[in-house]
Amino acid sequence: MPSSPGGFEDPLWRSIAVFRFASLAYVGVLVARDADRYAHPFAAVVALLVMLVWSVVITACYARPAHRGWPLLLADLAVALAVLAVTPWVVGRAALAAGTPTLAVVWEGAPVLAWAVSGGRRRGALAAVVLGVADLAARGFGTPSVTGLILLLLAGVIVGHVARLAVTAQERLQRAVELEAATRERERLARGIHDSVLQVLALVQRRGAHLDGEAGELARLAGEQEAALRALIAGGDPVPAAGAQDGAVDLRALLGRHASPAVSLSVPATPVPLPARAARELAAAVAAALDNVERHAGGRAWVLVEDEGETVTVSVRDAGPGIPDGHLAEAARQGRLGVAQSIRGRIADLGGEVRITTNPGEGTELELVVPRKGG
Repeated sequence: MPSSPGGFEDPLWRSIAVFRFASLAYVGVLVARDADRYAHPFAAVVALLVMLVWSVVITACYARPAHRGWPLLLADLAVALAVLAVTPWVVGRAALAAGTPTLAVVWEGAPVLAWAVSGGRRRGALAAVVLGVADLAARGFGTPSVTGLILLLLAGVIVGHVARLAVTAQERLQRAVELEAATRERERLARGIHDSVLQVLALVQRRGAHLDGEAGELARLAGEQEAALRALIAGGDPVPAAGAQDGAVDLRALLGRHASPAVSLSVPATPVPLPARAARELAAAVAAALDNVERHAGGRAWVLVEDEGETVTVSVRDAGPGIPDGHLAEAARQGRLGVAQSIRGRIADLGGEVRITTNPGEGTELELVVPRKGG
């Protein structure tokens, strides 16, 4: 998979280029040292020149991220295999049997590293096995030494792992940069809204709160819009909770949308991270409880969120007439399953519990307790 310009993989590709030319220089030293033992010394010089030209070409091509695809990777592997294929003729079987190195020697490790950086451990291991077997074939399977193959495998796996870590780190950094930019933009907009729109809406709500008729209705609507804007500024959509494990969201963001002049919401100053499913189910149960408050208790409610470490408790309290004895059981028998399914069912699926405290004329309080790692 091609990498983006300036990504964390670029230094790895530059390191491969350095390795390629350094290993080629080592091949040149070995050719100069062992030329008198070769079956065709002149052909060894020609092969060395071909390797030099290819090193220059492939390094220039790999410098462009768009070119780091299969055609170039296969060509790089093919050139290394070709050098190994001509080694028995150039060096000679007798010299190879006596311990003379192949023409590729460590230079054949460059394609393995390129495959590892481009595709990770598995791709690097595949290239290592192909070249390692070709190296064994060039030296003859009669007296094989698997040291070269093992070294190629280690290089492919380790470098491939490091390359994947680099890609993951780059993706996380990109997400962090985007989140920081979004947060700064939200803060900038929040300052402007707070200085203008919110102040006007709050003023209208305060001045018209005790008026009747259309003026009172206008004040009520202004109060609702003020609460909605404040919830939006605080972060309407659930975002990953800072410091939480992958897949966790901040419960405060999910519950913030319920804040209004009729619903007072109290949450901790720090994030309340929960697994995404648990957070959404708990928020849905709270929404169902608030819907019951609006239909049966006049709509005025207080919501309190408590993070107790191993558990998270959300309390929903109203000032309504309370729930008569036996009312919930009768509602369940009649098929009205709001509390039984929308609230208790959801919390039970998460491994939590629902506690209901109610007295006639004194309102009702629901405590929704969810284990942090439950469900």
